Amino acid sequence: HRSFLWVSSLFILLGFSRNPRTNWILFFLFLFLYLFTVLGNGLIVTLIRVDARLHTPMYFFLSILSLLDLSYATTTVPQMLVHLISKNKTISYAGCVVQMYIFLTLGITETWIFAAMAYDRYVAICHPLHYGVQMSQTLCVLLAVSSALCGLICALVYTVFAMNLPYCACADTSLNDQVDFILGFILLLIPLSLILASYIRIFTAILKIRSTQGRIKAFSTCTSHITVVTMFCVPCMIMYMRPGSEASPDDDKKLALFYNVISAFLNPIIYSLRNKDVKRAFFRLFRMSKDAQ
Repeated sequence: HRSFLWVSSLFILLGFSRNPRTNWILFFLFLFLYLFTVLGNGLIVTLIRVDARLHTPMYFFLSILSLLDLSYATTTVPQMLVHLISKNKTISYAGCVVQMYIFLTLGITETWIFAAMAYDRYVAICHPLHYGVQMSQTLCVLLAVSSALCGLICALVYTVFAMNLPYCACADTSLNDQVDFILGFILLLIPLSLILASYIRIFTAILKIRSTQGRIKAFSTCTSHITVVTMFCVPCMIMYMRPGSEASPDDDKKLALFYNVISAFLNPIIYSLRNKDVKRAFFRLFRMSKDAQ
């Protein structure tokens, strides 16, 4: 989501600031965030792939989430870095369409992966004896593929409607506002409703656990997921489900920055700091690489 001016077949990107000094500061800040995002998410994917103890449905979905976050940030941040320090602040029409489609595909897929992760936690806590049967490899792959297909199809609809608009101040955006609201309902409220329903059942089951330590242990497996869902979905709902007349370019840039860059940056920290299995896998990998030397 970016602010721009339409000139012939190019978009002129307005960016965050016209002050060169401010742009350089933002450049180094976003460069740090991007490099850490790539490193952190790449490390989680590597740990889950090489450590057999993490070959479970929970970590299968976590690895997909990390790949999505890594790809999500890579879709926009490198180009943003170039534009911050370059005099040429334009993007071609075709480039904008491709970037929008990929960006939306990844974002929509991520919302449904969140729902799949909530269902996984529901089965693990509410039906632990049937977990291995219900969360089969086939079901996990099916959930991942269906999430990706939903992202590909819905992102195409959104992109086609957006690119059919005439880019002038007098353009009627009422149809696009309706499409945004409908897609926002399908792609945000429905997954969030599934997540909420899963956690209502989860919390009900946790409250029935007699041991305080058992309740804390069960709840701790859900806190990371709840945190990342909130960081990603709340800004998306504010941006895509409010009427176009109430939209503010400056506010939209801040919201997009949060769920695109900050969220992808924080997710590896949240999952690694609160997850003993990931930390153990990291130290095992570190010892293996040290022994190999």
